[in-house]
Amino acid sequence: MLKKISLVILVIGYIAAGINHFVHPDGYIKIIPDYLPYPNQLNYISGGFEILFGLLLVLPTTRNYGVSGLIMMLAFFMPVHITMLHQAPLWVGSLFVTPLLAWLRLFLQPVLMLWLFWHMQTKRKPVA
Repeated sequence: MLKKISLVILVIGYIAAGINHFVHPDGYIKIIPDYLPYPNQLNYISGGFEILFGLLLVLPTTRNYGVSGLIMMLAFFMPVHITMLHQAPLWVGSLFVTPLLAWLRLFLQPVLMLWLFWHMQTKRKPVA
């Protein structure tokens, strides 16, 4: 039961986060590192992938793709969180990010990766 509730939280959270990239893009664009080109497009692409991977979590047959995609995205987003840490304090949309909050967000990434990994589907070997 706990695992199902956890999965629902992940699905809703990632789909909502993805939608937020389209509804409130300015906050996301602001924290994209300067060395990455096309921040507007990167924001929308990442939002689209968050929605896609969030939806892939729903079905057991596609869950591993969703988990793998989201873990890769979290890894790719590490530079964003490091940039946020360097820029703090700052406003990201309506959220005021203090240095402490930026550190917490950075350390939250591996926790989210492990949380997602917990939902990987493993193939069961037949009992001989």
